[in-house]
Parts: sequence; structure tokens; C-alpha cells
Amino acid sequence: MTTPLDSRFASGDASPGFLLWQVTNRWQAAIRRALAPHEVTHVQFVLLAVLTFGDSDEGMTQAALSQRAGADPMMVSQVIRALAERDLVERRQDATDRRAVRVRATAAGRELARAANRAVEDVDEEFFGPDATASRPMVEHLAAALARSLA
Repeated sequence: MTTPLDSRFASGDASPGFLLWQVTNRWQAAIRRALAPHEVTHVQFVLLAVLTFGDSDEGMTQAALSQRAGADPMMVSQVIRALAERDLVERRQDATDRRAVRVRATAAGRELARAANRAVEDVDEEFFGPDATASRPMVEHLAAALARSLA
């Protein structure tokens, strides 16, 4: 007989970390499917959405974009280069800080972000359900989202 896992939880279904891992994997798969017709990855969409949501003539620095998106600065730099090659963003040197690069979504980038955002929000609504904003314990939210994704 094997020794069971020494855990403070009666089962994996009671572990918020394990539930979050399962929910995240299923949600990310649904997001990838929704974004596929738009020919952008999830991180490309997130960066375009942040730039479009905060749209201004001067854009924002890559550092600010990285911080706002909660993404690694080196990864943001690489993704921004790829988006610039597709003419979805414009990059330029900051006027006051020569070390900083400012980024702004182009008209095509904003259009793509808006179309893809509708698809992403549809996934979120279907995946997390209409009661996603209800006040209840996180484990209940995660369990409900997982159950919906398995149905």
C-alpha cells in the first residue's frame, strides 16, 4: 500500500491552488480558441487591449505597459517588436527620456483589439458565468468555473 499525500486538504477539489491551476488551464485554452480567428496570441491581445483601453496620442512607455499588463519587461519588448512588424503598434523613442521607448496601438491594432475583446469577453461570460461578480469564497468561484468548463 502506498502512503497518501500528506495534505491539509481532504481532496484536490478543496485546494484553491489546484483548482486555480485547473481553471486557468481550461480558461486559457478557451481564450486561445477565441483569439485564433484574430491571429493573435493571448499576450499580444492583452498588450493591444491595454494600449487601446488607455489610448492616447503619446501612448505609453514599454515599462509602463509591462507594469500595467503585469508582464515581464523583456517579454513585452519581444511581443511589441512582433506587433510592430505587423503594423499593429508604433514604437518610438520617448521625447524626454532617450532610454525609454513609447508604444502606441495603430488604427489597425485598435480595431483588432476591439474585435478580439468582444470574443474574449464572450469567453469570460460563458466560462465564469453570470454570477462571477457575486461575493463568495474564492474556492466556490473556482469550483463553479471548473464545473462549467467541464459541462
